[in-house]
Amino acid sequence: MDAKMKSLILTLLIFCPALFAAQPNIILIFTDDQGYNDLGCFGSKTIKTPHLDRMADEGLILTSFYAQPVCGVSRAALMTGSYPIRVGEPGNVKNLHTVPHPEEITMAEILKGAGYATALIGKWHLAGNPKGPENSFDPALMPNAQGFDYFYGTPRFNGFTVYVDDTEMRSRIMRNQEVIVEAVESWDHITQDYTREALAWIEKNQEHPFFLYLAHNLPHIPVGASENFKGKSEYGPYGDTIEEIDWSCGEIFKKLKELKLDENTLVVFTSDNGPWVETTRAMKPDGAPFIPRDHSGSADPLRGWKMSAWDGGSRVPFIARWPGKIPAGSTSDQLLSTMDLLPTFAALAGADLPKAEIDGHDASDFLFNKTKTSPREDYFYYVGCLLTGVRAGSWKLVVPRSDNPSGTGWWGRMIEEVSEIQLYNLDQDPSESTNVAKTHPRIVQSLMKRIEQAREELGDLAITGSGVRLFDEGKRQLQSPIVKKKS
Repeated sequence: MDAKMKSLILTLLIFCPALFAAQPNIILIFTDDQGYNDLGCFGSKTIKTPHLDRMADEGLILTSFYAQPVCGVSRAALMTGSYPIRVGEPGNVKNLHTVPHPEEITMAEILKGAGYATALIGKWHLAGNPKGPENSFDPALMPNAQGFDYFYGTPRFNGFTVYVDDTEMRSRIMRNQEVIVEAVESWDHITQDYTREALAWIEKNQEHPFFLYLAHNLPHIPVGASENFKGKSEYGPYGDTIEEIDWSCGEIFKKLKELKLDENTLVVFTSDNGPWVETTRAMKPDGAPFIPRDHSGSADPLRGWKMSAWDGGSRVPFIARWPGKIPAGSTSDQLLSTMDLLPTFAALAGADLPKAEIDGHDASDFLFNKTKTSPREDYFYYVGCLLTGVRAGSWKLVVPRSDNPSGTGWWGRMIEEVSEIQLYNLDQDPSESTNVAKTHPRIVQSLMKRIEQAREELGDLAITGSGVRLFDEGKRQLQSPIVKKKS
């Protein structure tokens, strides 16, 4: 682009803001390990969330919204609009936490290409593990190389133990490529920090359309809350954490109204997966004690939790609000997923979709109540690369699997054996307690056809699908190889 063209674009940006009037601001608030039941508007009696409850009153609740059952995998689906098993990764290795190849096109790249300012404040977790003597991350895999103008947060997760001092592992906080905090010793003020950064960035970018991805590290363990919230929730430390995140959402809504951006801003709130409920290691009756119940959430009335193949692992709370566009006080049980947000945001921004095949659908007409029907017909349940089932309408089919399947790595410890095909009507039986496969053979047969199509196109643990993206030479490999059990 020459200097004259840059000058013309700058002039248009300054003197013709009406050009962008049709492009809404987009704020995506993404929590970590928050359960389906962990908001007042989703049924919690002990966690107080007045700001998010008001957001629901002023917008739309989806009760059948799906992410993925594990952190990094879920973020890959969100950013690419694709099932993680389809996403290309460096060296064609399917990592337990997906690492999108630099040639993958992200949500941020699409919106940036449409003229949006873009920021990630919070957790990234799509750059793999740090390497080399400086323990650094590949810059090509980091947010600034994947469409985000600004990044403030953690490259990976905040930890994997109940308390920070339970392990030598420490997370760092970065601003773009600069390390701001080398080793976080307490997560008590992270929500305050992210809120401050988010408000400042919104104010700085209010004159043109913006996309803010606010990806809270919490309530993933170790949880934390500042002095104003610690010890205040009836639920305990986990509840303190959620109630501070609710406060953060209230501050964002206050800022939007103060800047007169409220009526041109779509705000979406959801979680990356279900709650990490593991009171004993792998939930074994004789396992070592692990996470106290007041340090993790609830997926009630759903069965299961994070890393499981049941609905509690991947079905998460969802609220969307855009005054004047999304009807207030609406609720729907139609299927939708994080993969559908990329094409939906692209449609609102007037942006082109990636040329590569994606699995998301534009749901803007559905969100705006122009149609009562979601564009998503089905959702496939994957744990890593293991296909465990499919949902279509109210029906969920679960296919047989072994206990702790080889090839699923650390996630496998949360997968129990299923010895026969199971069918559940989730409208009538959200806890997946009554198998009705024998009384509905035609539905089983229909859903099995969808399973077979998914195995063909997307793949399965030992199957490379015809539609997966392999950017590098060589065959697809699993980070955690399949090992045949000795007979």
